[in-house]
Amino acid sequence: MLCYTKDSKRLSQKLRKEMTSYEKHLWYDFLRSYPVQFRRQKPFATYVVDFYCAKAKLVVELDGEHHWDEEEQFHDEQRDKYLNSIGLRVLRFSNHQLMDNFSEVCGMIDRTVKERT
Repeated sequence: MLCYTKDSKRLSQKLRKEMTSYEKHLWYDFLRSYPVQFRRQKPFATYVVDFYCAKAKLVVELDGEHHWDEEEQFHDEQRDKYLNSIGLRVLRFSNHQLMDNFSEVCGMIDRTVKERT
């Protein structure tokens, strides 16, 4: 069983209500109706991931411009190491990738889910 903190649960609930326009686009235009269930803003320990597919043990992260900051990149690396250590695969896409290549992003998610299930 994967645990999370009360703080990360509260944060995940808040983030579901305040999704970015990019997260909404991916969710409403692809993941919500995807045949394998995804969850939004799923807490893991002290982290909250953007999208999670339990069946494929897959995390999908959308990164805005603040993720280019050196400190934020270090934080993302630590988070990915933790998620990998509990058997999860992490796919990261920038907001620009999502907007410029939506079908390719969706295709990569689809291929990864199929490979892992």
